[in-house]
Amino acid sequence: MTTYDPPRPWIQSYADGVPEDLEPVTGSLVDIVQASARDYPDAAALQFFGRTTSYRDLQAQIDRAAAGLRAQGVKAGDPVAIVLPNCPQHIVAFYAILRLGGVVIEHNPLYTPRELRKQFEDHGAKHAIVWSKVVATVQEFPADLAVTSLISVDVTKAMPLRTRLALRLPIAKARESRAALHERVTGAISWESIVGSDPLPASHPTPATDDLALIQYTSGTTGTPKGASLTHRNLLSNAAQSRAWVPSITRGNGCVVYAVLPMFHAYGLTLCLTFAMSMGARLVLFPKFDPDMVLAVTKKHPATFLPLVPPIADRLLRAAKEKGVSLAGTEVAISGAMALPHELVVPFEAETGGYLVEGYGLSECSPVLMANPVADNRVPGTVGLPLPGTECRVVDPEDPTVDVAQGERGELLVRGPQIFGGYYGKPEETGAVFVDGWFRTGDIVTVDDGGFVRIVDRIKELIITGGFNVAPTEVENVLRQHPLVVDAAVVGLPSEHSGEEVVAAIVVGPDAVDVDVEAIREFARGILTPYKVPRRIFVVDELPTSLIGKVLRRQVRDALLTLTTGG
Repeated sequence: MTTYDPPRPWIQSYADGVPEDLEPVTGSLVDIVQASARDYPDAAALQFFGRTTSYRDLQAQIDRAAAGLRAQGVKAGDPVAIVLPNCPQHIVAFYAILRLGGVVIEHNPLYTPRELRKQFEDHGAKHAIVWSKVVATVQEFPADLAVTSLISVDVTKAMPLRTRLALRLPIAKARESRAALHERVTGAISWESIVGSDPLPASHPTPATDDLALIQYTSGTTGTPKGASLTHRNLLSNAAQSRAWVPSITRGNGCVVYAVLPMFHAYGLTLCLTFAMSMGARLVLFPKFDPDMVLAVTKKHPATFLPLVPPIADRLLRAAKEKGVSLAGTEVAISGAMALPHELVVPFEAETGGYLVEGYGLSECSPVLMANPVADNRVPGTVGLPLPGTECRVVDPEDPTVDVAQGERGELLVRGPQIFGGYYGKPEETGAVFVDGWFRTGDIVTVDDGGFVRIVDRIKELIITGGFNVAPTEVENVLRQHPLVVDAAVVGLPSEHSGEEVVAAIVVGPDAVDVDVEAIREFARGILTPYKVPRRIFVVDELPTSLIGKVLRRQVRDALLTLTTGG
């Protein structure tokens, strides 16, 4: 097979100091914390409700936890489930599992019992490190899924003493707060007994670069779960690519990263967990996004690097203005998962004095593939440029071996050291997403002369009406321009006449009364070609979203289908 090397027009648009390529990574993820503990032993590694953990102490906890897990029978190659919110124990567990050569499997702790069980059915882990509030759910799994070592984590034990004491006060608010964070459990191993061990001997073997490190389940899907198998090389490479993208941020030197995104999600995991630890950064952990909690930290330790999504940027900006708290000193914010409106970028950058740039990635890609330059030449409305060492092509979705002409829309194919090797235990699904060594993203894009990539839509979400393709994103952007429309989701519903018909669900502002949907359709008709105008528009109270705020079009479609067919 001949290797195809496409042109790389994006290199010309790189910011100063960003390299074209990177040297191949070596070692494993366990080296990340070890290097930072060696270089910055007394620097704060973690901050949680004001309590800090130094890099020296973090490494010591990882070594002890690794020994405790080994005593529970965890060995190289074993899958170990983590079901935790953002907390110090999460970071320790992650690196302790890897230190033994185990495979981390991240789970959303807010999943329903059915969703969680489906993932355990897929990976079959017999060891699990679980938030106390989820222990009972795991204990109720059927016998064939039984976890042999179930370790319970009380996240409040990582808080400062004064906070823990406040949670024990005999008042309703304290009881509510404690109930939201902790639940009494029986029949599980305490996390404290795991980290109370003697440290793992330094002579214990470490994982190899190409060993499996993480099984990351893809988000926003229904049906059979698919776990992306990511190696130490994949994740190390993506952390290195992320560091190279922001040369203005130097390792150590007071670098501060805010973990407002969940670390069980690929985006939060790489940028808040591996990237931050490799930078010797102070990682400030938030169990969930709370603008007031973030602003309280900002006063003393503004974020050098802040991964977020547009709804978080918007809420943080509004809260800062309401409270009169300055966001100055927030140097680089990177937004992903959904389109970043330019009307949000301008005030955010004015308030922070830093940059807010859009990026793009997929769980299968560790996850970051692209980002706008942290410079004045970024292009609003695009997801930026491929990171160093990342290549892309735009091909005909019907025949992915054929490239489309420059500037034409087509499916994005990518290749690079951060791209996964396949779905865990699913060779057929793996084969379907690769063509000649290139990963099919399923996204329809255009690439301009400067190499900037613009997402047009998801192949699977394109609506085919009367033989014409309609991109939901395009119609949603038009609907949001109407003064009454706050948000919109556009889907295709079955039609006897045209295959599918374009249908929209909209959320209107609080002042909107007696909404005239025909007037909104008329507004859209003035901008869109007729076949793209929604045949029907439904006003809803809210749109279903993922935990990071991405609208779940499939759930919208299912709800509208039930509403319109009565079943």
